Amino acid sequence: MSARARIVGWMLAVVGLALAVSIFATWTVLLTRLDNRMRLEFENEAEKLRRYAPTAVDPRTGRPVTDVAELLTGYLAINSPDRWETFFSIVEGRAHRISALPPPARLDTDHVLVARMATATRPYRGATETPEGTVQYAVIPVTVAGDPRSAQFVAAVFYDLHRGEIADAMRVLGGSAVAATALAGAAGWFVAGRVLAPVRIISQTAEQITGSSDLTRRLDVPGDDDVAALAATFNHMLDRLERAFVVQRHFMDDAGHELRTPITVIRGHLELMGDDPADRAETLALVTDELDRMNRIVDDLLTLAKAEQPGFLAIDHVELADLTVSVVAKARALGDRQWRVDEVAEARLPADRQRLTQALMQLVANAVRHTRDGDLIAVGSAVRDGSIDLWVRDSGPGVPPADRERIFGRFVRGAGRTGTHDGAGLGLAIVRSIARAHGGGVRVTEAPGGGACFVMTLPLWEFWRLGEPHSDR
Repeated sequence: MSARARIVGWMLAVVGLALAVSIFATWTVLLTRLDNRMRLEFENEAEKLRRYAPTAVDPRTGRPVTDVAELLTGYLAINSPDRWETFFSIVEGRAHRISALPPPARLDTDHVLVARMATATRPYRGATETPEGTVQYAVIPVTVAGDPRSAQFVAAVFYDLHRGEIADAMRVLGGSAVAATALAGAAGWFVAGRVLAPVRIISQTAEQITGSSDLTRRLDVPGDDDVAALAATFNHMLDRLERAFVVQRHFMDDAGHELRTPITVIRGHLELMGDDPADRAETLALVTDELDRMNRIVDDLLTLAKAEQPGFLAIDHVELADLTVSVVAKARALGDRQWRVDEVAEARLPADRQRLTQALMQLVANAVRHTRDGDLIAVGSAVRDGSIDLWVRDSGPGVPPADRERIFGRFVRGAGRTGTHDGAGLGLAIVRSIARAHGGGVRVTEAPGGGACFVMTLPLWEFWRLGEPHSDR
């Protein structure tokens, strides 16, 4: 059974149970009220007869009535029964008079019933069956001073006819409840279909995803409810999957493109290697160099792939001054250059110290490749306009404006001082990935006095100023 059918089924079950309980409670209350009304009606008739008897007078003489039959005849003349009620009198064991309005069924013609009622010496209630159903009655003995005859006043109510009215109302209420339940079911089916439509779309979309090309599909679910939130979560999941597939595809493309050349070189030299020891030594040195280059390429590709995944950064509080000075200390071993610390920011940044060090060392190594012995390479850090700048500048030839964006792409190599292309072309791409992982970016500008200045700009999510920078640059 589908979720839509289950929702509507449970809704109809709850609505049906609530309506059934409501109808049963209404039926019970109405029957109880009918019984109470009948009891009050009998009591009221007895009380009216008691009030009438002392005031009854003979219209011919104007004196109080002394004949019990005349008393009951006068009372029946002035007291008309309500709907589905009847009154009659009994004198000396026989039916005497009946109310003017014809009853649904005659009780005074039932001689057995009348004889039983005529034996009453004190008021009592009873019930009997007639062609019109059950009738409830009250028998009230009547005596008049000076008249020794026995007499009774009978008030009868056709109980089943009153009960039938309630049953008719309950049938109408039940029919209305069934119609309302059917209408609620139709409305619930429609609403459940509209609400669950995004869920069906999610299911269909998930079934259609058979490869990375299908990950471009997205769900458009307006609103601010749980289903819309589910669709948004599904879209975020597809975003993450698409990024993962893109990273995987780039990794495969890049690895296939860059590793094919050294593998071909190694295989060719191994196939041509002879028995001459000098030739073997030369081939072994070349193969070792190519394997080292392959190892560097694989490491760089893995770094780029990890940069797109969660957990790439291990965030800690990094002292920028210590980071800047330590990078310069490590960089001195890379070449005979004029090393300098431009400026240090006395601030603490939530970041991954190892990744920032890796990025700065990549920039330093790039600067070494594009400078000669004795040239200037400077490293600095500063807090500017609510962000952190980390830079490496050199006095080399600089970067032409047309290449300042292109060089951060993968496998884009620039010519060094010797005019040769050194490295795999992944260093600056790694720097950009590390900067973006921290929520920032990297750019290259012209350094004062000539040369290139690579600047990483990172946002200050939170920091504690420990002092002012030494100078403005």
